[in-house]
Amino acid sequence: MSGARWAVAGWGLCAVAASSWLALVEVFWLPLRVGGVLVPVSVAAAVVGNLLLVGAALRLSGSKVVAVLPAASWLVVVVAAMVRRPEGDLLLVGGGATGIVNTAFLLLGVLAAAFGAGLALGAPPRPAPVAAPSGSGSGGAR
Repeated sequence: MSGARWAVAGWGLCAVAASSWLALVEVFWLPLRVGGVLVPVSVAAAVVGNLLLVGAALRLSGSKVVAVLPAASWLVVVVAAMVRRPEGDLLLVGGGATGIVNTAFLLLGVLAAAFGAGLALGAPPRPAPVAAPSGSGSGGAR
């Protein structure tokens, strides 16, 4: 593989790691309460994080495939949090005020991820990086 392909693969790995970590943190922030009041920090973090990570992945890698990876990996982590474990643990519940925050988290997070991915896929193709010209840059020998 050429150096450019390794760089794109590295950016893809970084994008997946960052978005998976962010999704996991957001899921654990869902029941956050301050003074007994539910604080929906995860909803804002999901929207902002999904938009920023998709855009950053596109800018840094130049690849539309890499740009979609944060949205896809965020969704995988969140869907996994919705599945009841054999021990009976469930991270995303559906009842009461917590259920409303969880629903907003899922809806707005997926919308932000889809919007960011749509912007990335609709962006004009980026030109391949060009090697810097060699020489002194003075315009030639005189």
